Amino acid sequence: MGLLAINWSSVGVQVGQLLLALSLLVILHEFGHYITARWFRCRVEKFFLFFDPWFALVKKKVGDTVYGIGWLPLGGYVKISGMIDESMDKEQMKQPPKEWEFRSKPAWQRLIVMLAGIIMNVLVAFIIYAFVLMIWGERNVPNASAKNGIWVVDSLMTTQGFQSGDKIISVNGDSIKYFDDIQPKVLIGGKKVVIERNGEIKELDLNIDLIDKLITRKDKKRVLITERLPCIIGVYDDKDTAYGKQAKLQPFDRIISVNGEPVQFLDQINDIGAQNKNGAVTLSVLRNNDTISLTNKVNSQGRLELQTLTDKQYDSLGVYKVITTKYPFFAAFPAGIRKAGEKLQFYIDQFKLILNPKTGAYKGLGGFKAIGSVFPTFWSWEAFWNITAFLSIVLAFMNLLPIPALDGGHVMFTLYEMITRRKPNEKFMEYAQVAGMVLLILLMLYANGNDWFGWGK
Repeated sequence: MGLLAINWSSVGVQVGQLLLALSLLVILHEFGHYITARWFRCRVEKFFLFFDPWFALVKKKVGDTVYGIGWLPLGGYVKISGMIDESMDKEQMKQPPKEWEFRSKPAWQRLIVMLAGIIMNVLVAFIIYAFVLMIWGERNVPNASAKNGIWVVDSLMTTQGFQSGDKIISVNGDSIKYFDDIQPKVLIGGKKVVIERNGEIKELDLNIDLIDKLITRKDKKRVLITERLPCIIGVYDDKDTAYGKQAKLQPFDRIISVNGEPVQFLDQINDIGAQNKNGAVTLSVLRNNDTISLTNKVNSQGRLELQTLTDKQYDSLGVYKVITTKYPFFAAFPAGIRKAGEKLQFYIDQFKLILNPKTGAYKGLGGFKAIGSVFPTFWSWEAFWNITAFLSIVLAFMNLLPIPALDGGHVMFTLYEMITRRKPNEKFMEYAQVAGMVLLILLMLYANGNDWFGWGK
């Protein structure tokens, strides 16, 4: 029955975005290795999107290089002559070095080839961010402008001491400039939060296993905290079957009481709705200068399915201020570099949490399903390019890790050679490559198993 409830069209949109994003990033990453290898006159034997064990979907040889698409969508590769890589071509390595082989080139050239894929991903990220900032701009809500404070959407935040109406002043001593920074700062290493509650300053000490609790529970929500919203109704779509529309609520109706209890904010309505699941409530609604009574159904989650206003409308009502900044062409590129740097720091902070067993963050390590779920269930170019840019940052960081079989492992061995002026033993390099590949396969199995079976939870 659960499978029948899946919206396969939405899943298909997510899968399509994931495959397109990864394909673009893999091709560009490998192109970085390819173009620098050719620049230094190394022979490139293969350039493949996806892996091709036993057979390829498409392949064509042009000059010395076979270009193709494999059937196993776990990445891609460039096979450079004379390099110990995924192909593990030991026979070639037994032969004397040829002038066109990677191993015959100076160490500094080999280092550039190894770093080129990572550099390409970083460049791609900040270029994408630059164009996103030019076309769609950057949306920010100044924290000080959210006059009603926060809406605690998730009960997990209540267990940490948060209450709807709190105003967040700082996290770990850092003041909060923009409202959207609150949730990531609280979740990613948040320890002490200073809040204002009913005019009093209070300090909350967060549990170190907050991430663990978030990961291991069944009900997973992306939004834990949002702006506290007044009980003003937005516009329902013509095809909308929400209970609020069935109750004949109109745009800009203000709900002033539910079942006789006065309300000011939507979170108060939800609290009452939670006590009337699968039932109905009586609304007292202020429409223009008239007060009318309506009956609204409540769903199985205790929600009345009310439509909210748009950012622009909340801004005009003074609920919070929305600043959208679009950058001109020349200003967009330094802004893109700045944003890429912020996202890199954000990911490094997450990575540190994974390495700390006390946080339980390792339990949330996910594979392709987790990555795909980040994309929206509808097609949005703005969301697609923002997520693709972030994945490019992730790919660059992960490839820089000093693990054999990753670019960072090759960089580590090349730096060792440049410092000691001795090449690592080729037999050792082969064993290290195999060990690195085994480690990566195990990590991939764990991450994807976590996605489907919750192995770490």
